[in-house]
Amino acid sequence: MWSRTVYPATQTSLSRAELEDFLHPLAGKLAEALHAYPFTPAPGREVGEVLVKEAHCTSPDALPHILGVVESYLVLYAGTPDTLGVDEARSRCSRLQHAIAAGFTLAVQERTLAEQEALSRAALAAQTAVEEALHASETRFRAVFKDATIGIGIADMNGRLRDANGALARMFGHSEEEMRRRNINDWVHPDDAPDVWRLHRELAAGRRDHFRVEKPYQRPDGTVLWTNLTVSLLRDAEGEPRYQLALMEDITERRLLHLRLRYEATHDELTGLPNRTLFAERLDRILTPGNGVGRFGLCYLDIDGFKTVNDSLGHAVGDQLLIAVGERLQSCTTAPAHLVARIGGDEFVVLMSDPEGTEEVTCLARALLAALATPISVDGRELSVRASIGIVEGASGELEPAEVLRSADITMYRAKDAGGNRYELADPDSEARAIDRHSLTNRLPAALERDEFFLEYQPLIRMSDGRVDGAEALVRWKHPVHGRLGPDRFIPLAEHTGLIVPLGRWVLEQAVAQTCAWSDGDPLRVNVNLSPRQLHHPDLVPDTIAVLESAGVEPSSLCLEVTESALIGADEDELKPLWQLAEIGVDIALDDFGTGYSNLANLRKLPATTLKLDRSFTQGLQQHPADPVDLTFVEGIVSLAHALGLAVTVEGVETESQADQLRDLGCDTAQGWYYARPSSPGEFAKDWAPTG
Repeated sequence: MWSRTVYPATQTSLSRAELEDFLHPLAGKLAEALHAYPFTPAPGREVGEVLVKEAHCTSPDALPHILGVVESYLVLYAGTPDTLGVDEARSRCSRLQHAIAAGFTLAVQERTLAEQEALSRAALAAQTAVEEALHASETRFRAVFKDATIGIGIADMNGRLRDANGALARMFGHSEEEMRRRNINDWVHPDDAPDVWRLHRELAAGRRDHFRVEKPYQRPDGTVLWTNLTVSLLRDAEGEPRYQLALMEDITERRLLHLRLRYEATHDELTGLPNRTLFAERLDRILTPGNGVGRFGLCYLDIDGFKTVNDSLGHAVGDQLLIAVGERLQSCTTAPAHLVARIGGDEFVVLMSDPEGTEEVTCLARALLAALATPISVDGRELSVRASIGIVEGASGELEPAEVLRSADITMYRAKDAGGNRYELADPDSEARAIDRHSLTNRLPAALERDEFFLEYQPLIRMSDGRVDGAEALVRWKHPVHGRLGPDRFIPLAEHTGLIVPLGRWVLEQAVAQTCAWSDGDPLRVNVNLSPRQLHHPDLVPDTIAVLESAGVEPSSLCLEVTESALIGADEDELKPLWQLAEIGVDIALDDFGTGYSNLANLRKLPATTLKLDRSFTQGLQQHPADPVDLTFVEGIVSLAHALGLAVTVEGVETESQADQLRDLGCDTAQGWYYARPSSPGEFAKDWAPTG
């Protein structure tokens, strides 16, 4: 395919088959560059140069066809690995095309410069030799002047165009005669670079012999002609400035191609919005000190539940929804200083320059949410859209782009965690906690491998005689930086990451082994907490049996505590592992009872042997007189539990009067600081563990 495109545009002695052999390694180099990590578009530049210098592909019309073939080959035939998404592949392909165009352009420019230099030398030689061999030199110059493929114009020092060749006349859409009536000083364009006319004035004054710039011109039909312009000063025999020689190369098509590639590289293919690349460039420019922007505002928006749309209705519907969301967001930001971009799958940002303050940014966030409040119609379906927005507003120059994005991302997830369909303002304390959670999450796997976890034990006391009835194993983390951490700091993270399964098994092994170490006779019963993820793990039952058998401990010496909330709505299959463990003799305690609002009638369907009453329902018993509501509640729960054959354990017992009232109400066991705080295995053995 590539050889068919390149061959007609070359001036080579190679056959088509030989050219195919020449192009084959170039195609391989592009495919390798597409998949390389880290990615660099530099090989594309080398390919573009080789096509001109070695394949002699110099036709201006060939470049768009070459790039089109490259895109087809890389995307359709070279393929993408699983680790490279389609959007990333297309972005890389665009950057490779850009590099090929740059290399092609550079090589053509070098070729053109060589031709220009030859023309300049010929022109200078012709002008210098006018007096010596006017006829011969004029003939030679005219041959070069007339047949050159680049535009050539000669003007006097006042700017009046004295001569122009056919190529220059065709560029401007005039005849050669019409061109001779023009003055180059009138060819000013609004897009001229600032230094163009300064350089021209220096040349006209004789202080400069030549300059080269990229300059636009206005054609009669209203279109813009973009050129590579080289202007040289021609001096007479005495060295005085006599003429200005202008050489123009038409680069309009090349520039349009460059702009198209630039657009594709910086805009989202689906929505047409600026993409992450352009957003990052704008954010970096706004945050750079001395850029003329005093403050910035950023709304980082993520669609709530978008994955459900893709999974249930298909990606085609999801794409249409994203397009509609992009349009509605754009409708809220008419100011030129606002940038709306899509930077991820369902992530959008709105960047503001110089907002008057936080209120203006929050007002925009409210407008964005309001714009999405009306359901969006896609393929006859009315889809409701909710979004979470994180807002960062501040002075330019104080934060790096990465810090702003991290803050916005953390804040957006804080809005999502609060229920979504709302915005939150960046808060340093909340960000510090989020970063701390992230740090702990990353440290968790290594912490288990490095034995940074340890267990403490709190006794469970029989209220009838005050003797120890068992111990609850409580895991702690000895963090190398933060010190001793309680389970509330890391158990939710372990549950979220799945590390709770190996950590839970480790706790079970340590607790069972420890209860054997405390007694030469019957081991003391030990309570171990079971998380929701452990409850649904397929190896729960075999792992528990294996731990008990390895330690030589009877199942009745183990009690697994499961929170009430983990069992709400559980079906028979979900309860099956607990029933299997209960059938072999393992006790099951329903922890934090009273906080899950479960149906009391469901208690008989659960394999529980014990209810652990949450401490929030017994705090009223610490005061004197005791709270009558709490007394009634506890009394009712105890009666119901005993009627169902369940024992009752109360947590958080802190005073003697509280313990006495709970005993009078019929509670079976209790734990709390009134009896003992959690302690190390050695301290527990000294104070509570029975001897053989």
